Amino acid sequence: MTTVAILPIFDADGEKTYRAIAGDKHSVGKTAGQALDALTTQLGETEFSALLVIQNFSPDPFFSAKQQKRLLELMSLWRSARDQGQGLTPKQQAELDTFLWECFI
Repeated sequence: MTTVAILPIFDADGEKTYRAIAGDKHSVGKTAGQALDALTTQLGETEFSALLVIQNFSPDPFFSAKQQKRLLELMSLWRSARDQGQGLTPKQQAELDTFLWECFI
């Protein structure tokens, strides 16, 4: 089963779109569904079955606003590094992995 993350992203004008990520593939759409549909096409899966977990992105007792801010910072660093053909520092990657593990498990 392919793991897909769908994250809200904001442009310089504050407009929200969504980025769907699975491994080295990604797509962007005006809605989470559009982003997922575009990513599914890239994955080339003829039959797509999914278990969707929809998370409210508001701070809560389990994931604070401070943690959300740091995750967004790390994802931004990760995207920049990826676009330059590089990776995060081992410390940053470990921190990001911890966040992602906590978010999706």
